[in-house]
Amino acid sequence: METLQKIALVFTILGAVNWGLVAILDFNLVEFLFQDIDIIRRVIYIIIAVCGLINIGLLFNHIEKA
Repeated sequence: METLQKIALVFTILGAVNWGLVAILDFNLVEFLFQDIDIIRRVIYIIIAVCGLINIGLLFNHIEKA
């Protein structure tokens, strides 16, 4: 499970960086890379959202070890 959380954390960080680019520079990296392929953009956003939900477990990880 720890490996899955690390992978999810990487995707979540990439998503956060993308939203930072949107907020600061009005530049969406996902849309730039996949301009013509709407379904791939949607899948990427879904993957990042699921990874964010997986990372909620990191908040409670210290409770399991106690």
